[in-house]
Amino acid sequence: MRTKLFSLQNSRQKLLLFLFTIASFLCYLTVHHFAFAQQAYQKKIVYTFELKQEIAPAAARLVHIALNEAEEQHADVIIMQLNTFGGALDAADEIRNIILKSKIPVYVLIDGNAASAGALISIACNKIYMKKGSTLGAASVVNQNGEIMPDKYQSYMRGMMRATAEQRGRDPKIAEGMVTPNAYLKDIADSGKIITLTSDEAIRYHYCDGVAEDIVSVCSIDGITNYEQKNHEPSLLDLIISFLLNPIVNSILLMIIIGGIYFEFQHPGIGFPLFAGLGAAILYFAPLYLDGLAANWEILVFVIGIILLITEIFFIPGFGITGVLGVIFIVTSLALALIGNNFFDFSYTGVDALLLAVLRVGLILFFTIISAFYFGPKIFSTSLGRKVVLTSTLEDAKSFSTPMHELLSLIGRKGIARTDLRPSGNVEIDGRRYDCISENSFVHIGEEVSVIEVRGNYLVVRKN
Repeated sequence: MRTKLFSLQNSRQKLLLFLFTIASFLCYLTVHHFAFAQQAYQKKIVYTFELKQEIAPAAARLVHIALNEAEEQHADVIIMQLNTFGGALDAADEIRNIILKSKIPVYVLIDGNAASAGALISIACNKIYMKKGSTLGAASVVNQNGEIMPDKYQSYMRGMMRATAEQRGRDPKIAEGMVTPNAYLKDIADSGKIITLTSDEAIRYHYCDGVAEDIVSVCSIDGITNYEQKNHEPSLLDLIISFLLNPIVNSILLMIIIGGIYFEFQHPGIGFPLFAGLGAAILYFAPLYLDGLAANWEILVFVIGIILLITEIFFIPGFGITGVLGVIFIVTSLALALIGNNFFDFSYTGVDALLLAVLRVGLILFFTIISAFYFGPKIFSTSLGRKVVLTSTLEDAKSFSTPMHELLSLIGRKGIARTDLRPSGNVEIDGRRYDCISENSFVHIGEEVSVIEVRGNYLVVRKN
C-alpha cells in the first residue's frame, strides 16, 4: 500500500515537471518571436553626409562632426558620398583614423573621383560603392603644383595604404600600386604606372562592393530595406565659419585689423581703433583655427606683434625697432594663417601659395594705409571725430580768438613744439602759441615742425 502511494506521488511530480517544462518552452518561443518581430519591424537608421571638397583640416572637422552626430542618433550605418581629387596628407590620415575607429560601419559611395587622399579615405571604409564612370586610385603624394614629392613622403603613404587595406581585408599590393609605379596588376596599368581602378575593375579585384547610383541603390545592394535616412545638415556655427571664410569678408576683416592699428598709431590713446582691430583679429583667426589652417604658434606670433605695438604706442614714444618688429610679426602671422604649413614647412602647399598669401596681405596693407592716410584727416575733422580725438588744450580760448585768416597765413611756416604732441598739443611760431595736432607721428617737446593745413580752429603740423 505504501509502495503504491509513493509511486503515485512520483508520477504526479513527473507530470508537473513535464507541464512546467512545456509552459517555459512556450513562453520562451512567445517572447523570442515577439522580440524578433519587433526587431524586424524597427526601422534602421542610415546616416548620410557629403565629402565633396579638398581634403584639408576643414574636411577632417566635417567627418568628425558627422560621425559623432551619427552616433548620437544611434545610426546603424553611415554612408559617405565622396568626390575629391585629394588634398593634405595629414588631414587624410586624420579622417582615415576617425573612420577606422568608428563603432558604426562606414560605407562610401564614390561619386566621380576618389584620388590621392580620397583613395586612402575610401579604402578605410567598411564597404566601397562606386557610381558608373567613377575612379579610385592615383594616390601618389604631390605638392600644390602637382609635382611628385620625395620618396620619404611616398614611403609613408605606401605604409598607410597597405595597413589600411590589410585592416579592411583588401589586397595591400593594389593599394601600394596606387602610390608608386605598379609591378603587380599589369592588365590594369602598365608596369611603371600608377594604378587607378574603374568601377568594373574595382569590383573584379574586390575594391568595390557594387555599382550604385545613389543612397537607395547602396541600401538595396546591402540588403537594407526597412530604414530611415537622416542627412547631415550644417550647423549655425558651420554657416558662420563659412561666412567668415568668404574671401570678401576675410579681406574686410584684414582691412579693419590693419586700419585699426594704423589709426591707433596716428592718434595714440584713442583705444577704439585698436579694440576694433583686435575684434576683427578674433573673427579673422577663429574660423581659420577651427578649420585647421591657423596654428597655435601663428596666433601667438600675432599676439606678440600686438604686445610690441602697444608697448611702442604707450611706453616707448616714437616709432622704433619695437614698432617695426610688431608690424613684421603681425603681417607674418596674418599671411601664414591663410595657408597650411608645418612650422614653415611649405612642402605640400608650395612656395607659390606662400607668395600669394604675402601678396594678398601686402596689397590689403598698402590699400588700407593709403585709404586711411587720405580719408583719416577728413574723418577726424568731423564733429564725431573731434569727440573721439582730443584736440583742445587749456589755452583753447586763444585759439578761438585767433582770426581764421591769421591761421591760414601760417601754412608752410615752421615752429617749435612746446608740448609733446600725442597727437595734440601746442606749437610756438614767431613767439605765439597755437593749438595743433600732429599729422602722422609722435612729436617730442622742442622738436621743429611745419604747418601743413588748418582744421577748424587748430593747426595740423608735421615733424621736420
